[in-house]
Amino acid sequence: MMQCWWGQTEAEVSAPADSLTPLMLGSSEPGVLRVGQLCLAIGNPFGFDKTLTTGVISGLNRDIRSQLGSTIPGGIQTDAAINPGNSGGPLLDSSGRLIGVNTAIFTPTGTSAGVGFAIPVDTVASVVPQLITTGRVLRPSLGVQVSSDAIAQKLKVQSGALLSGIQPDGAAAAAGLLSTRRGLGGVVAGDVIVALNGRKVLNGGDLFNALEQYKIGEMVKLSIVRTTDQGPQEQQEVEVTLQAEK
Repeated sequence: MMQCWWGQTEAEVSAPADSLTPLMLGSSEPGVLRVGQLCLAIGNPFGFDKTLTTGVISGLNRDIRSQLGSTIPGGIQTDAAINPGNSGGPLLDSSGRLIGVNTAIFTPTGTSAGVGFAIPVDTVASVVPQLITTGRVLRPSLGVQVSSDAIAQKLKVQSGALLSGIQPDGAAAAAGLLSTRRGLGGVVAGDVIVALNGRKVLNGGDLFNALEQYKIGEMVKLSIVRTTDQGPQEQQEVEVTLQAEK
C-alpha cells in the first residue's frame, strides 16, 4: 500500500523573520544525487517533534503514486524511517543541504517498512514560486498517458516511454504522435519516446522529470520509435510545442 500525505498538510509559521535560517539547497539532478549516499530525514513522526532519522538513497526517479491516482515523477527513494508526521519535512544530504521533501511510504502496515519517498528538491524549487504567486502549479505537458513498465514489456518495449493515450487537443496530438492502438494483426504499440532534446528517456518517470525542466510554450525535440503493422520502424525526430497540463 502506498501511503501519501501531500495535499493534506497545512502549516503556518509564526516566528520573527530574523530567527529563521533558510536551508541550503542541494540538487536532485542525475549524477549529483547518487544511490548509496547518506541522507537524513527530519519530521514529527506520530507527534514526536524534532525527530531525525538516517539512511541512504535507495533509488532515484521513482514514480510516487497516491491512493487518489495522482503521480509525481522523479521521486527519491530512501530507507531512512519516514512515518505519518514526517510529511513536508526535509530530506537532507550529509552536508545539511535540502535534496527532497518527505512525502510518502510504501507499507503493508501504515508504518515505515524501509521504503520511503521524497519529492526532489529541483521539483520543489520550480513549484513553490508558482504556488506563492498564483496559488496553483501549471506544468508543461505533452498531453499523453504513458504505459506502466509491465504493459510496455508485454508489448516488447524494453526502454523508453510508451504512449498509451493521447489527448485529442494536446501537444502530442498536434505533432502527430500515435498511442497504442489495434491494427490489422492485433495490438500495435504506440510511439516510444526515447529522448527529449537529446536527454535519454528510459521510462515514463524519466519523461515527466525531463519535462519539468521546460516552460509552457517552449518547443522540444522528441526522439521516437514508431511501430506499425509491419513492426518497429527507424528512430525519428518530432518537434512538439509544450502546452499547459490539463
